[in-house]
Amino acid sequence: MRRTDRLFDIIQILRDGKLHRAQDIADRLEVSVRTIYRDMDTLIASGVPVQGERGVGYMAVDAITLPPLTLTTAELEALNLGMAIVAEAADPDLKAAALSLADKLDAVLPSQVVAEADQWKFAVYPFADAARGFGHMAPLRAAIKGRQKLRLSYRRIDGTLTDRIVRPLHMEYWGRVWTLTAWCELRDDFRVFRVDLIEAATPLPELFVDEPGRTLDDYMARREAQPNS
Repeated sequence: MRRTDRLFDIIQILRDGKLHRAQDIADRLEVSVRTIYRDMDTLIASGVPVQGERGVGYMAVDAITLPPLTLTTAELEALNLGMAIVAEAADPDLKAAALSLADKLDAVLPSQVVAEADQWKFAVYPFADAARGFGHMAPLRAAIKGRQKLRLSYRRIDGTLTDRIVRPLHMEYWGRVWTLTAWCELRDDFRVFRVDLIEAATPLPELFVDEPGRTLDDYMARREAQPNS
Protein backbone atom coordinates (compact mmCIF):
# COMPACT_ATOMS: atom_id res chain seq x y z
CA MET A 1 0.00 0.00 0.00
CA ARG A 2 1.30 3.45 -0.91
CA ARG A 3 1.86 5.79 2.01
CA THR A 4 -0.60 8.33 0.64
CA ASP A 5 -3.29 5.63 0.49
CA ARG A 6 -2.48 4.54 4.03
CA LEU A 7 -2.72 8.10 5.36
CA PHE A 8 -6.13 8.42 3.74
CA ASP A 9 -7.24 5.11 5.29
CA ILE A 10 -6.08 6.27 8.73
CA ILE A 11 -8.15 9.44 8.41
CA GLN A 12 -11.20 7.36 7.47
CA ILE A 13 -10.68 5.13 10.53
CA LEU A 14 -10.45 8.13 12.84
CA ARG A 15 -13.49 9.92 11.44
CA ASP A 16 -15.83 8.06 13.80
CA GLY A 17 -14.53 10.25 16.64
CA LYS A 18 -13.59 7.26 18.80
CA LEU A 19 -10.22 6.56 20.42
CA HIS A 20 -8.17 4.08 18.40
CA ARG A 21 -5.03 2.35 19.60
CA ALA A 22 -2.04 2.40 17.27
CA GLN A 23 -1.82 -1.39 17.49
CA ASP A 24 -5.42 -1.79 16.32
CA ILE A 25 -4.83 0.54 13.37
CA ALA A 26 -1.59 -1.27 12.52
CA ASP A 27 -3.34 -4.66 12.56
CA ARG A 28 -6.12 -3.34 10.35
CA LEU A 29 -3.73 -1.87 7.78
CA GLU A 30 -1.20 -4.72 8.09
CA VAL A 31 1.78 -2.53 8.98
CA SER A 32 3.96 -2.10 12.06
CA VAL A 33 3.03 0.05 15.05
CA ARG A 34 6.14 2.12 14.41
CA THR A 35 4.82 2.90 10.92
CA ILE A 36 1.53 4.10 12.41
CA TYR A 37 3.41 6.32 14.87
CA ARG A 38 5.30 7.94 11.98
CA ASP A 39 2.08 8.38 10.01
CA MET A 40 0.35 10.00 12.97
CA ASP A 41 3.25 12.41 13.43
CA THR A 42 2.94 13.34 9.75
CA LEU A 43 -0.81 13.89 9.95
CA ILE A 44 -0.58 16.01 13.10
CA ALA A 45 2.31 18.09 11.73
CA SER A 46 0.32 18.69 8.55
CA GLY A 47 -2.60 20.15 10.47
CA VAL A 48 -4.99 17.21 10.31
CA PRO A 49 -7.21 17.51 13.44
CA VAL A 50 -5.94 14.45 15.30
CA GLN A 51 -5.24 14.25 19.02
CA GLY A 52 -3.50 11.52 20.98
CA GLU A 53 -0.16 10.09 21.92
CA ARG A 54 1.84 6.91 21.72
CA GLY A 55 0.72 4.25 24.16
CA VAL A 56 -2.72 5.81 24.63
CA GLY A 57 -4.40 6.15 21.26
CA TYR A 58 -5.57 8.65 18.66
CA MET A 59 -8.85 10.26 17.75
CA ALA A 60 -10.08 12.91 15.34
CA VAL A 61 -11.51 16.19 16.60
CA ASP A 62 -14.13 18.37 14.96
CA ALA A 63 -12.96 20.15 11.83
CA ILE A 64 -14.20 21.10 8.39
CA THR A 65 -13.61 18.13 6.12
CA LEU A 66 -13.90 17.68 2.39
CA PRO A 67 -14.65 14.48 0.50
CA PRO A 68 -11.81 12.98 -1.59
CA LEU A 69 -10.99 15.21 -4.55
CA THR A 70 -9.36 14.40 -7.87
CA LEU A 71 -7.55 17.43 -9.26
CA THR A 72 -6.36 17.96 -12.80
CA THR A 73 -2.87 19.32 -13.39
CA ALA A 74 -4.32 22.72 -14.30
CA GLU A 75 -6.47 22.78 -11.14
CA LEU A 76 -3.47 21.94 -8.97
CA GLU A 77 -1.46 24.65 -10.70
CA ALA A 78 -4.23 27.18 -10.02
CA LEU A 79 -4.45 26.15 -6.36
CA ASN A 80 -0.69 26.37 -5.96
CA LEU A 81 -0.59 29.81 -7.58
CA GLY A 82 -3.37 31.02 -5.28
CA MET A 83 -1.48 29.82 -2.22
CA ALA A 84 1.69 31.49 -3.49
CA ILE A 85 -0.10 34.83 -3.85
CA VAL A 86 -1.80 34.63 -0.45
CA ALA A 87 1.39 33.51 1.29
CA GLU A 88 3.09 36.73 0.17
CA ALA A 89 0.25 38.91 1.50
CA ALA A 90 0.70 41.23 4.44
CA ASP A 91 -2.12 39.60 6.43
CA PRO A 92 -0.36 37.24 8.88
CA ASP A 93 -3.49 35.12 9.40
CA LEU A 94 -3.95 34.53 5.68
CA LYS A 95 -0.27 33.77 5.27
CA ALA A 96 -0.38 31.23 8.09
CA ALA A 97 -3.50 29.66 6.57
CA ALA A 98 -1.82 29.34 3.17
CA LEU A 99 1.22 27.65 4.70
CA SER A 100 -1.00 25.29 6.69
CA LEU A 101 -3.01 24.40 3.59
CA ALA A 102 0.19 23.73 1.68
CA ASP A 103 1.41 21.39 4.42
CA LYS A 104 -1.85 19.44 4.21
CA LEU A 105 -1.50 19.12 0.45
CA ASP A 106 2.11 18.03 0.81
CA ALA A 107 1.05 15.27 3.20
CA VAL A 108 -1.32 13.63 0.72
CA LEU A 109 0.36 14.26 -2.62
CA PRO A 110 2.47 11.40 -4.00
CA SER A 111 6.09 11.57 -2.90
CA GLN A 112 8.62 9.89 -5.15
CA VAL A 113 12.39 9.82 -5.43
CA VAL A 114 13.70 12.25 -8.03
CA ALA A 115 16.35 10.67 -10.24
CA GLU A 116 18.77 13.59 -10.03
CA ALA A 117 21.96 14.26 -8.10
CA ASP A 118 20.55 17.31 -6.32
CA GLN A 119 19.24 16.74 -2.81
CA TRP A 120 16.01 18.67 -3.22
CA LYS A 121 13.95 19.68 -0.21
CA PHE A 122 10.81 20.91 -1.89
CA ALA A 123 8.68 21.31 1.23
CA VAL A 124 10.85 24.10 2.62
CA TYR A 125 11.04 26.27 -0.49
CA PRO A 126 9.30 29.62 0.02
CA PHE A 127 6.26 30.33 -2.10
CA ALA A 128 7.93 33.31 -3.73
CA ASP A 129 10.49 30.97 -5.29
CA ALA A 130 7.86 28.54 -6.53
CA ALA A 131 5.75 31.34 -7.98
CA ARG A 132 8.60 32.40 -10.28
CA GLY A 133 7.98 29.41 -12.51
CA PHE A 134 4.29 29.90 -13.17
CA GLY A 135 4.88 32.13 -16.16
CA HIS A 136 6.47 29.20 -17.98
CA MET A 137 3.68 26.71 -17.33
CA ALA A 138 1.55 27.51 -20.39
CA PRO A 139 4.36 27.33 -22.98
CA LEU A 140 5.75 24.19 -21.36
CA ARG A 141 2.36 22.46 -21.50
CA ALA A 142 1.90 23.57 -25.12
CA ALA A 143 5.33 22.23 -26.10
CA ILE A 144 4.64 18.88 -24.43
CA LYS A 145 1.31 18.57 -26.21
CA GLY A 146 2.68 19.74 -29.58
CA ARG A 147 5.88 17.64 -29.37
CA GLN A 148 7.92 20.80 -29.88
CA LYS A 149 11.54 21.24 -28.87
CA LEU A 150 12.45 24.03 -26.46
CA ARG A 151 15.50 26.11 -25.81
CA LEU A 152 15.84 26.46 -22.05
CA SER A 153 17.86 29.07 -20.24
CA TYR A 154 18.24 27.31 -16.90
CA ARG A 155 19.90 28.45 -13.70
CA ARG A 156 21.21 25.53 -11.72
CA ILE A 157 20.98 25.46 -7.93
CA ASP A 158 24.63 26.56 -7.69
CA GLY A 159 23.76 29.68 -9.71
CA THR A 160 25.31 28.59 -13.00
CA LEU A 161 23.30 29.63 -16.05
CA THR A 162 23.13 26.98 -18.78
CA ASP A 163 21.55 26.80 -22.22
CA ARG A 164 19.82 23.55 -23.24
CA ILE A 165 17.85 22.18 -26.17
CA VAL A 166 15.30 19.74 -24.76
CA ARG A 167 12.42 17.52 -25.74
CA PRO A 168 9.78 18.26 -23.06
CA LEU A 169 8.00 15.10 -21.91
CA HIS A 170 6.15 15.60 -18.64
CA MET A 171 5.50 17.96 -15.72
CA GLU A 172 5.04 16.92 -12.10
CA TYR A 173 4.25 18.60 -8.81
CA TRP A 174 6.53 17.95 -5.82
CA GLY A 175 5.28 19.74 -2.73
CA ARG A 176 5.12 23.40 -3.94
CA VAL A 177 7.64 22.97 -6.76
CA TRP A 178 6.89 21.91 -10.35
CA THR A 179 9.43 19.98 -12.40
CA LEU A 180 9.85 19.34 -16.11
CA THR A 181 11.10 15.95 -17.25
CA ALA A 182 12.81 16.20 -20.62
CA TRP A 183 15.35 14.61 -22.93
CA CYS A 184 18.36 16.94 -22.90
CA GLU A 185 20.26 17.03 -26.16
CA LEU A 186 23.28 18.62 -24.47
CA ARG A 187 23.66 15.72 -22.02
CA ASP A 188 22.20 13.10 -24.38
CA ASP A 189 20.14 11.84 -21.45
CA PHE A 190 17.03 12.49 -19.39
CA ARG A 191 17.05 15.46 -17.06
CA VAL A 192 14.56 16.84 -14.54
CA PHE A 193 14.42 20.65 -14.37
CA ARG A 194 12.83 22.74 -11.63
CA VAL A 195 10.37 25.04 -13.41
CA ASP A 196 11.05 27.93 -11.01
CA LEU A 197 14.73 27.90 -12.06
CA ILE A 198 13.94 28.25 -15.77
CA GLU A 199 14.91 31.77 -16.88
CA ALA A 200 13.43 31.41 -20.38
CA ALA A 201 11.66 28.70 -22.37
CA THR A 202 11.66 29.42 -26.10
CA PRO A 203 9.72 27.14 -28.47
CA LEU A 204 11.76 26.06 -31.49
CA PRO A 205 10.37 25.38 -34.99
CA GLU A 206 11.66 21.81 -34.78
CA LEU A 207 9.26 19.06 -33.69
CA PHE A 208 10.27 15.67 -32.33
CA VAL A 209 8.94 12.13 -32.53
CA ASP A 210 9.31 9.22 -30.15
CA GLU A 211 12.63 7.44 -30.45
CA PRO A 212 13.62 4.28 -28.56
CA GLY A 213 15.34 5.19 -25.28
CA ARG A 214 14.15 8.80 -25.30
CA THR A 215 10.46 8.55 -24.41
CA LEU A 216 8.62 9.21 -21.16
CA ASP A 217 7.98 5.47 -20.85
CA ASP A 218 11.73 4.87 -21.08
CA TYR A 219 12.35 7.42 -18.34
CA MET A 220 9.70 5.92 -16.08
CA ALA A 221 11.06 2.41 -16.63
CA ARG A 222 14.55 3.59 -15.68
CA ARG A 223 13.23 5.31 -12.57
CA GLU A 224 11.27 2.23 -11.50
CA ALA A 225 14.42 0.12 -11.89
CA GLN A 226 16.44 2.32 -9.54
CA PRO A 227 16.87 1.16 -5.92
CA ASN A 228 14.38 2.80 -3.50
CA SER A 229 12.46 4.36 -6.39
